[in-house]
Amino acid sequence: MGYKILMKKELGSSGTLFEIELATPLIAKKARAGNFILIRINEKGERIPLTIADYNRKKGTLTIVFQVIGKTTKLLSKLEEGNFLLDVVGPLGNEIHIKKFDYPVVIIGGGVGIAPCYPQAKELKKVGNKIIAIIGARSSNLLFWREKMDKVSDELIICTDDGTEGKKSVVTEPLKELLKREPLSLVISIGPLIMMKFVALTTNGYEGLPKVKTMVSLNTIMIDGTGMCGGCRFSTIDGKIYFACVDGPDVDGHMVDFDNLIKRAKRFTAQEKESIELYEHECGAVEKLKMGGSF
Repeated sequence: MGYKILMKKELGSSGTLFEIELATPLIAKKARAGNFILIRINEKGERIPLTIADYNRKKGTLTIVFQVIGKTTKLLSKLEEGNFLLDVVGPLGNEIHIKKFDYPVVIIGGGVGIAPCYPQAKELKKVGNKIIAIIGARSSNLLFWREKMDKVSDELIICTDDGTEGKKSVVTEPLKELLKREPLSLVISIGPLIMMKFVALTTNGYEGLPKVKTMVSLNTIMIDGTGMCGGCRFSTIDGKIYFACVDGPDVDGHMVDFDNLIKRAKRFTAQEKESIELYEHECGAVEKLKMGGSF
């Protein structure tokens, strides 16, 4: 029958962000921070990777958070509690290495990337680390999980590009302040590629600031999710090739050639645009027929 949706709710007020809790007892038993799953809505649907945003071993559930961008996420947003997904495969990818660090760990989430930051903060906090979380978005209507992140953080900093909530700045501004304020053991950044690029630049000795190990998540470029398609390959600054789905999705941000990666991330833009336009056209035609019209 598939995997049942136990809970669905909208996040923020943009109308594009959703949280779904799935009944996946076997996957929940093995899930860890940094893992992702592959989902397929129906027989004709594509498989898409989504990072695990939370898990509950006792209940046997996984939580995913997604933003409506293309056809598949649009279809996913139309499902309701009690509906089923055809396929859920996981947990995939490498879990993050959980240990006690000497100095604070800074976890930076941008936009929908806030969600996978949560299990990382939770697991690192559980072993005794001091967690400083920075969450940011273009506007307050795209922010979510403030309370959840606050509960697993010793300090929470909120940023918005337009100043509608928290600091009016990009996430690298408070990061620079933290680098000047105290020693840091690790920085974790999950969000848009451009955000992760500048986080990695900031922690790589920018303008004399201390260099701090930085991990970034490349889940946004994954397609197949199993290492077979090669679509998620990325190059390092010294020319080596890796695959985000099997070597990550969390990787050393200082080794990633972000300029090349950002260009490659746009390679299916035309096809994605065509797919969502065709879907919306078909939906409009169906509605027209329901109202007594014709094609």
